[in-house]
Amino acid sequence: MSTPYSSSGAVPVSFDRGKDDTGLRISQIETFCTPLVGFVRVTAEDGSTGWGQVSTYNSDLTCEILHRQVAPWALGRGMDALEAVIAEIPLREHKYPGTYLRRAMAGLDTAVWDWRGKAAGKPVAELLGGAAGPVRAYASSMRRDITPEDEARRLSILRDTQGFDAFKVRVGAECGQDRDEWPGRTEAIIPAIRKALGPDAALLVDGNSGFSPARAIKVGRMLEDNGYEHFEEPCPYWELEQTAEVARALSIDVAGGEQDWDLQNWKRMIALCAVDIIQPDILYVGGMSLAMDVARMGHAQGLPCTPHAANLSLVTLFTMHLLRAMPNPGRYLEFSIEGDDYYPWQRDLFRNDPYRIEDGQAVVTQAPGWGVELNPEWLAKSLYRTSTKG
Repeated sequence: MSTPYSSSGAVPVSFDRGKDDTGLRISQIETFCTPLVGFVRVTAEDGSTGWGQVSTYNSDLTCEILHRQVAPWALGRGMDALEAVIAEIPLREHKYPGTYLRRAMAGLDTAVWDWRGKAAGKPVAELLGGAAGPVRAYASSMRRDITPEDEARRLSILRDTQGFDAFKVRVGAECGQDRDEWPGRTEAIIPAIRKALGPDAALLVDGNSGFSPARAIKVGRMLEDNGYEHFEEPCPYWELEQTAEVARALSIDVAGGEQDWDLQNWKRMIALCAVDIIQPDILYVGGMSLAMDVARMGHAQGLPCTPHAANLSLVTLFTMHLLRAMPNPGRYLEFSIEGDDYYPWQRDLFRNDPYRIEDGQAVVTQAPGWGVELNPEWLAKSLYRTSTKG
């Protein structure tokens, strides 16, 4: 591709290259994907590379969007111009707003950050103004098809073997309109987890948009009575006023924002005081640059940021770096506890293990970039596509 184009069929637009559009330029963008996960490699004109990831789930569709609606605007641009390119893409693709464009932009963004880290010989956290080091993690259950007794049992094992001291479980049913996963499960699991893990454990729950305000407030009172400290996405996430009503009524911290990709909606959420904790997902919101923007917006209003990171693809590693760098980190990193029985696609993604938990903590190392090496055997079996600057 010799000229940037818009997939809407508009006349090609020439960028006004600013002072930051200098240095090595992007010559190639490659994707390696399955329907569940997709990795991105950017190559500079000198052959140096960086690795990133589009968001999980329907990643093959997201990679198609990356090649058609993101790569054309990034090829030929300087690595130093990433922030400008990320700001420009939604303008050039203004007829296509939404989550898929941001999920694709995240692949470009995270790959360039890896390239920058490798070029500088520093971890991404340091480039963002932070430093390598430990991050307290909470053991995050993704399951609702589990009895309170079995959930308590496996969380207790994780406490005893890996040192977790914070845990999150699921209540209600996902977008359940006040229905539970089965009758009485919410009322049973809240006290059961507290009893099993004791008075000192930090306990969190996720409603996944499951409740009306009235029901959410009742559940919230039960959470308060049992010493929980975090009530996530109690109401449909798109109903900000409902979430704000719940936050006003409860003393427990109400958290939300994982699904939100639009910075205007983030501004509205913060202005409404809809949540006490903001939770951007790096790969839903469009990458590290935009996630840091959201964190700074929250910081200006005194809100801590506990990002969403619900699987052990690269998103959790990205989040570790972000937490080590943002001005308003929350108390812990979300760390999925699900294995092959729930997320079989996580197997064999990496040659090294970036996710060792010791004493309840993950560690951002001093390795340049993200500090991870993708498994070449996995890459060789994936669906491959490339875009180049002609």
